[in-house]
Amino acid sequence: MIGRTLREKMMQLSGLYPIVTLTGPRQSGKSTLLRNAFPDYTYISLEDLDIREFATADPRGFLNTYSRRVIIDEAQRVPQLFSYLQTYVDKAGDSGMFMLAGSHNFQLMESVNQSLAGRTAVLRLLPLSHYEMSAANILPGSINTEIFTGGYPRIYDKGIAPTDYFPYYQQTYVERDVRQLKNIGDLNRFVKFLKLCAGRIGQLLNLSSLANECGISVATASSWVSVLEASYICYLLKPDWNNFSKRLVKTPKLYFYDTGLACSLLDIRSAAQLDTHFLRGGLFENMVVNEFVKQSWHRGEQADLRFWRDSQGNEVDLLVYEGDAVTAYEIKSGATFSPDFFKGLTRWAALSGTPEHRLNVIYGGDNSLNTSKGNLIAWGS
Repeated sequence: MIGRTLREKMMQLSGLYPIVTLTGPRQSGKSTLLRNAFPDYTYISLEDLDIREFATADPRGFLNTYSRRVIIDEAQRVPQLFSYLQTYVDKAGDSGMFMLAGSHNFQLMESVNQSLAGRTAVLRLLPLSHYEMSAANILPGSINTEIFTGGYPRIYDKGIAPTDYFPYYQQTYVERDVRQLKNIGDLNRFVKFLKLCAGRIGQLLNLSSLANECGISVATASSWVSVLEASYICYLLKPDWNNFSKRLVKTPKLYFYDTGLACSLLDIRSAAQLDTHFLRGGLFENMVVNEFVKQSWHRGEQADLRFWRDSQGNEVDLLVYEGDAVTAYEIKSGATFSPDFFKGLTRWAALSGTPEHRLNVIYGGDNSLNTSKGNLIAWGS
């Protein structure tokens, strides 16, 4: 089994809470992680029609049958069960009783917030991080291959080619998960919308443009973006609104949780294709930002990540806030260093008063350097 950073935090919290809830994209490794971390727990899935019928028709009988040390997978399939879980764990007063897992963030968290607030720790498992792949000695040999392959564990565990994996993943997602989350009548149009989003990776979210190209209303486009967020396909990186300048961009940027899926949606058929692809820079930026998201979530934390851009086009790709301190990162896919890499950082640092040691450029080259303008960090170093 590929080691997951989240395991240690998850096991710690299981000793403090009666329930631990684990959410994340489909096939990110949730079930595998839970079953390996808690081998003495009974595993059941509410995808099983008989089990789901039992939990729906007789929730008290279900909890009497599966009363202690139970992993309940796809828990969002029976939302009414959560109210009974609340009463049950309150009465028992024990820790580590149930491990819940689910793939639909909106449905699962709605049930958790309504019934289990204060009774469960909530953790998120994303596809494999760069760090996890490196530790497991399965890290792809080049930046292009890492972007193209993405981080879904099954690809590495079973040796599946991305071109064989992602079309079926997409098909399953559209035909099954979208229907469970929202009544979308025209699935073909939704797939077009999904591909249009992939073409805007690392760009400011322009709902009007998406709506016009897809032939839908702006309200529908906004609703569909929410569906993509709820199902862990896309996320929005918020802008930094600190008033260093009154002319700041206040629109979020769009990213995908997995660059391999994004490549598939862009009809990229090989890693070599990325050499000349117009979105290589955006995909590299997406992969790097993902690493910050994964490192945070896989430690059981919620990072405060933002970007900065003013109306003149000066930009810093990523700001990482930790208390009162902020560290800035510019992300460049090029393998050859240029002093211009620090242009946006220098402009932002002059406004914010941030010292040079907190200014960083992550780039696609091999050598890391400490320069007079900030730190140059080679990807993977």
